[in-house]
Amino acid sequence: MTTSSHDSNHDPKGRISLHSHDRRVQVRVGDVLLADTRNALELRETGYPPRLYLPWEDVDMARLQRTDTVTHCPFKGDANYFSVVLDGESLRDVAWSYETPFEAMSAIAGKLAFDTQKVDQHVRD
Repeated sequence: MTTSSHDSNHDPKGRISLHSHDRRVQVRVGDVLLADTRNALELRETGYPPRLYLPWEDVDMARLQRTDTVTHCPFKGDANYFSVVLDGESLRDVAWSYETPFEAMSAIAGKLAFDTQKVDQHVRD
């Protein structure tokens, strides 16, 4: 699956695309497994590293807490952020979700992306 979008009001050279990603993706903080899936979508956007969006049902949502952080992307819409709470410690805004993305990016609804500078994300065969 590939979906592309272009917004002329944003960066005229900017592009965004989605690609199926069936390799196994695991996300951990320390020894704690937060996510494990073979149903991720890879989002590629000009100027940003590729991001993997994982289905909520493959994420341990009991370990995540919604924060008040919201950002806006002219390609995707508004993102809501989540912190990970482990042993009373909170890692703020480690994941985000476009719960009601723009129509061109509707495939990422119900999925989370993780900040790979704050968690360990491994892709396996």
